[in-house]
Amino acid sequence: MTILLWIKTPPVRADMFFDKPADHLYVMTTNKISKVKAQECSIYEGCNQCLGARDPYCGWCSLENKCSLRRDCRDATQDPQHWVSYKTGRCTTITQVMPDKLQRTTARTLSLMIDNLPSVEGSLQCVFSAMGKDLTTDARRTAQGVTCTTPRNDMLPDIPQNEHHFTAKLSVRKSKGPEFVSTNFTFFDCNTYSSCTECVSSPFPCDWCVDGHRCTHDSAENCRNDVLVNGVNRVGPSIRSGPSFCPRITFVESQEILVSSGTEKSIKVKVDNIAQFITQTRFVCQFNIEGRVTSVNANLLSDTIYCDHMEFSYTTAAPSTNATFAVIWGGSKPLDNPDNIHVLVYQCHLMADNCGMCLSLPKRYSCGWCEPTQRCEVKNQCNGGASWLDRDRTCPVITITSFTPKSGPWDGGTNVTIHGINLGKNIDDIYEGITVAGITCQPFRDSYVKTKQVTCMVDSPGVSDYKEGTIVVKVAREFRGESKEKYKFVNPVITDLTPGSGPRSGGTMLHVLGEHMNAGSRIEAFISDRPCKIQSTNSTVATCITSASGSMDEGKIAMNFDNGRRFLEGKFFTYVEDPRISSVKSGRAGQTGLRNGPRGIPAGGIVITVDGSNFNVIREPKMYVIYKDEEFNSPCEVKNATQMECKSPSINVSKSERIDTEEGIRLDYGYIMDHVQSVRHLNRDPSFPSFLVYPNPVYDKFTDDDQVKLYKSDYLTINGRNLDRASQEIDVEVEIGSESCNVTSLSRSQLTCRPPREQPPAQGDDAYPRVVVKVGNNLSYTIGYLKYASTTDVGTLSRQLIIGLSVGAVVLILILVVCLIVYRQKSNQNSRVLRSMQEQMDVLELRVAAECKEAFAELQTEMTDLTSDLIGGGIPFMEYRTYAMKILFPNLEETTVLQMDRPDLVRKEKGLKLFGQLIMNKTFLLLFIRTLESNRYFSMRDRVNVAALIMVALQGKMEYCSDILKTLLAELIEKCIEGKIHPKLLFRRTESVAEKMLSSWFTFLLYKFLKECAGEPLYMLFRAIKQQVDKGPVDAVTSEARYSLSEEKLIRQSIDFKEMTVYVSMCNLYMGGVDGPMEGGETPVKVLDCDTISQVKEKSLDAIYRSYPYSQRPRREDLDLEWRTGTSGRLILYDEDTTTRPEGGWKKLNTLAHYNVPDQAQLTLIPKQSSIYNYMSIMSDKSDKSHHHKYETLNMNKYTSASPPLSRATSPLNHDNEAGIKVGAKVWHLVRQQESEHREGERTNKMVSEIYLTRLLSTKLTLQKFVDDLFETIFSTAHRGSALPLAIKYMFDFLDDQALQHGITDPEVVHTWKSNSLPLRFWVNLIKNPNFVFDIHKSNIVDACLSVVAQTFMDSCSTSDHRLGKDSPSSKLLYAKDIPIYKEWVERYYADIKIMQPISDQDMNAMLAEESRMHTTEFNSLAALAELYNYAFKYSDQLTLTLEEDEFSTKNRLAYRLEQVHSIMTTDQD
Repeated sequence: MTILLWIKTPPVRADMFFDKPADHLYVMTTNKISKVKAQECSIYEGCNQCLGARDPYCGWCSLENKCSLRRDCRDATQDPQHWVSYKTGRCTTITQVMPDKLQRTTARTLSLMIDNLPSVEGSLQCVFSAMGKDLTTDARRTAQGVTCTTPRNDMLPDIPQNEHHFTAKLSVRKSKGPEFVSTNFTFFDCNTYSSCTECVSSPFPCDWCVDGHRCTHDSAENCRNDVLVNGVNRVGPSIRSGPSFCPRITFVESQEILVSSGTEKSIKVKVDNIAQFITQTRFVCQFNIEGRVTSVNANLLSDTIYCDHMEFSYTTAAPSTNATFAVIWGGSKPLDNPDNIHVLVYQCHLMADNCGMCLSLPKRYSCGWCEPTQRCEVKNQCNGGASWLDRDRTCPVITITSFTPKSGPWDGGTNVTIHGINLGKNIDDIYEGITVAGITCQPFRDSYVKTKQVTCMVDSPGVSDYKEGTIVVKVAREFRGESKEKYKFVNPVITDLTPGSGPRSGGTMLHVLGEHMNAGSRIEAFISDRPCKIQSTNSTVATCITSASGSMDEGKIAMNFDNGRRFLEGKFFTYVEDPRISSVKSGRAGQTGLRNGPRGIPAGGIVITVDGSNFNVIREPKMYVIYKDEEFNSPCEVKNATQMECKSPSINVSKSERIDTEEGIRLDYGYIMDHVQSVRHLNRDPSFPSFLVYPNPVYDKFTDDDQVKLYKSDYLTINGRNLDRASQEIDVEVEIGSESCNVTSLSRSQLTCRPPREQPPAQGDDAYPRVVVKVGNNLSYTIGYLKYASTTDVGTLSRQLIIGLSVGAVVLILILVVCLIVYRQKSNQNSRVLRSMQEQMDVLELRVAAECKEAFAELQTEMTDLTSDLIGGGIPFMEYRTYAMKILFPNLEETTVLQMDRPDLVRKEKGLKLFGQLIMNKTFLLLFIRTLESNRYFSMRDRVNVAALIMVALQGKMEYCSDILKTLLAELIEKCIEGKIHPKLLFRRTESVAEKMLSSWFTFLLYKFLKECAGEPLYMLFRAIKQQVDKGPVDAVTSEARYSLSEEKLIRQSIDFKEMTVYVSMCNLYMGGVDGPMEGGETPVKVLDCDTISQVKEKSLDAIYRSYPYSQRPRREDLDLEWRTGTSGRLILYDEDTTTRPEGGWKKLNTLAHYNVPDQAQLTLIPKQSSIYNYMSIMSDKSDKSHHHKYETLNMNKYTSASPPLSRATSPLNHDNEAGIKVGAKVWHLVRQQESEHREGERTNKMVSEIYLTRLLSTKLTLQKFVDDLFETIFSTAHRGSALPLAIKYMFDFLDDQALQHGITDPEVVHTWKSNSLPLRFWVNLIKNPNFVFDIHKSNIVDACLSVVAQTFMDSCSTSDHRLGKDSPSSKLLYAKDIPIYKEWVERYYADIKIMQPISDQDMNAMLAEESRMHTTEFNSLAALAELYNYAFKYSDQLTLTLEEDEFSTKNRLAYRLEQVHSIMTTDQD
């Protein structure tokens, strides 16, 4: 029994009692009774903790995985192991799992040994939990525990990047119940290891195949006839086990090989465990310097590899750089480098900038001082070694650049710090060679900095007299340096101090005056024996802060200047009583309106009066307030010893915090008066109220025209809010122009002031003086302008002037009467015309207003409606093979590469495999591509095709493919630079094989990123566009729509339509395998009454098959739409039939409104009917001539269910896709293109078509979230848990290196390269064609909208600014405000990628190898080789000539091998 009490006193009494259920205990003390729980089982986590508590109430409920009372555990009585108490049992525990770890790509049955496993009714499950996934498999109970299989490989999560395993939680549970026991289980993958040493040293049973150069868990399957190195954790006997048997390189002298930049050197290393077949291959030494990989040939002599000479150099301004080193055999297989042998390339002149630093560098660098160039160099870079000083020499030029201090007391003991150049390579060089003004200066060893700095202590000159002289440093008693300035021995003298007194708490800033007050290196000040901490010194004054004193007394001033001590005679510093504060009030003393307690506003500057004593001893008092743990202060002004005036501090109040206008905010406050603590935190004393902060006062502007107020009376009144909460008249200043308006009163909402007698002059360009209200220090409001009323008196007008004005008025009236009569006559003639025009304008205005109101309503509602409609179904991704072929061969529906079964290639297999070996030769493949590209008959289509075929052929060798691609891209960039072509044009168009290969490379390597991350927002954008377009009318003929992003595909008319819901069912023929609503019979489908029959069929199929890929749906052309008009009649609906009456050569497609189909109608999709139905339809039509949009139905009861065709009446003849339309008849749906000019008067019912362009904006804002989501996903380095693909970082780093290598410093060029290579070459293609990635149908109107999004995407990646005007395309105007934001995303994306950790070739090759392994069998590589061979045969003469002229080709006899291929292929063909 556990009782948890936190009562310290008084003690608990011994008489305790249970309640009736015995769940609680009554505990009593002398003054209190408490009811506490008798147990608290739920606080224990885990079985061991539960039983370890030894609580008699608590036990472990195994099947519910919790610590509980016995009565709270279900089925506790059925088995003792269901509820285990600490007395009767032990915890259920997994003691062993066999095997305890498993290769991720395999599946096994696991045997779990479990102690104390409870009996369970029903089935058990094993649950594997890792990385957010829970995977279950069925478990079978055994005598020792359970057995279960591991999950399917494709269901397991991927191993994280740079990791080789992940640990899953393996638990056992009852089906759909909580787990009752768990342990850890490891999934590993040997394939993630890329070197033999890592592989065989791993904690997993991994082996290394030497010739195959791979790590494997199954050597019997993957290492047949291969030399094998067993892992240290491989079970069983082995004669070659562990990393000591790996083929590897070891260092000869040191694992760090030093090479001076710009010099040539041959690197040699020893090799170990080299098999015979390895020695017969070609060796290559590969160096990676700053990401630039250089390869040279190597030779194996005995057990040593000798690399050919090569020049080592680098370009960054760094003293040195590490060049990684690898020995490659067999084309692409590096020998292990367990000792991390590397080359350190260095530049002496960047390691040392002067002779002394140069000669003190470590000996291994072989650096010396080159006197002709005055630089640190290796010997062979210094004019052949003449005038080169090695590290055993001494630098001849000694320079003293500065020293401190400049003077010291003649008492000596001053530490002089000397800065210079070449001040010895070590302290012994100068130890006895430093003099200051001729006096020996003893150096300190611990503060010496090689060649740069030395500190020494100078003795007294021996006489109390002024003395000066230069500082001399002698190095190695051979060379000397002398300072330009002179050091002075002086006599510091103290003459005065200020102030003469301060509070006893200390903190006074004391200024000690005198001569040479900054002499020496150690200056100290004292008041009697109390230290005064030095703050600053100069030649005439030393400033220090006084320390506290226990008594009020006088202290004598003394100062220490190194070994000299000086006193101030005749003057003392007096400690006085600390200042005290008696009251704090808002307002100014001596004026009415003083308020008790301080008040302020966030802007600060409110006058506060402080009363007390001894204020005059404080020089710089301050007031402070504390808001959210931050201190804000302002200075105070001491008026006299008993009074000072402060301004309230300005406080940075967060904008989100609302200040109560009545109560304000209460803040802590106090005063800073030196170190006096009694005046701090004043409001902790109950006699001092808190500091109240009220909202800033707000003054309203003048409401007169142009904010110009006419001033007539004696006073000016300005209105506002919260004017006197904290402020008073003294806190407010009103300026009128350059003069002041005397404030006379201030109330809560009004300020009154008396302006100057005369109108002040206006300032600047103002017409009248500006009225400005200032509150405190920082708050200012411009109210408007003040205009004084004129005070000039108008005199009596002369009689002649009055008569003249009267006559003029009479004449003017007569003229007006005549004009009125003429106007009346003219207006009568045009009144009817004007009235008619007015009526037309009113009608047009009402229609425009209705359209605008409708567009506004759409804008407000559709943004929220759209997201809620995008439900149901998964994302129908294309398979990898289909996706790749659609992008690589977009214009070929079926290409030979797609055909996996090609029997015609069997007899050519030998020749094609030989040709494939040539393709795997880098020299041949590069010459092959260059030869084709140099031929003028090699068309652009051929280039695209050859690039795609090469990528398909090399799909299984992505490492080799990437090497070829990098070589081609580097050549393309170099050709662009040398050809004087602007670098920004590179990669813009696919004019070379390399550019198309780059697109295909990204296509292969970004498929996983598409499926895991970017595919979802792209699919959601497509669905959102389709959903939005379908909400409004879409013209079936022109593909124009009410909702569109494209101006060209926008319906520019007002179309009347009504939304309907129809219930559609499928004929039983199509119901097989379809889940969802079809099993219930009918599916609700949202349609419009203006939809054509084909559009209704398409929307119905979308709703019924919403969770199915498009390719698995029935085609609408194979179906008819049947309308069930009751229990006894049915009607087939068509787009065109005999009721479609031509009008002026035009035929309008039938719609639901044409057939009067009502809302909630029942429709059925049935197989396409044969001609007998159409014939019956014609006969039915002929028998009834009087109907118009009215159809009779047949009674179904007459016929049996065995003959449905005879019981179904059809609509009149369907002419869809048949020759039934009259010659010259034109079809239209919603918009008819008028060919003739409008007749006169027809314009009255037309609106300006541009009024409908607002719908573009409505659609754009509705889809904005989905466009933003897609762009954000693409331009994020880490999004939704998916890291940036390695391929992007790797290629972008390559482009950065190429720009650096070619001296391109313009960041816009590299930005353009990256944009042209990835976003514009890969992403734009997918945005415009989502059907390349998903199994969907893309309509014309959706295609037009996606094109606008793609254009916006392209503009976002551009570095140039687009000037927009009224004539700009609507697509650019639509996203004009968004594109700058997207551009910032792109720039941030590129910058984030650039600063990421570079990807090693080893990691990249591992990823490429895994990619090749996963998709090796996706394509028919023989077919791809056959297509490539056709090009080799077509250009064989030119290709043979090129091969014979190339040096490497000649060495490898590539021309001869190609002739062999031609010979074999010709023979096989025959």
